Amino acid sequence: MKNIFIQYPKCSTCQKAKKWLEQNNIEFIDRNITQETPTIQELTQWIKQSNQDIKKWFNTSGLKYKELKLKEKLPTMTDTEKIKLLSSEGMLIKRPLLISDKGIFIGFKEENWKKLLQ
Repeated sequence: MKNIFIQYPKCSTCQKAKKWLEQNNIEFIDRNITQETPTIQELTQWIKQSNQDIKKWFNTSGLKYKELKLKEKLPTMTDTEKIKLLSSEGMLIKRPLLISDKGIFIGFKEENWKKLLQ
């Protein structure tokens, strides 16, 4: 499976992650999260594979998250509703995302991403 790098080009953390991938000669498909937002099917599969709580997939520091008052709303929503919401607005998804056969990486933490090199 080819690595899928999902990012927002204006995000400094995404830029740093992309640079890291390039410096380490890791091939990837580059997807802009606002132009090619992950689908309900992709998110459902990736969230399951990640073994992470669905809340980790939300960009809790983002303006859209705050604007929609999701801190109050998420606890009463079903996982299906949360996934549908994530798929409707790329800026709600924590980024960057790296989908790889070595795991699902949410956000950029270099020490975690080094698993790609092993």
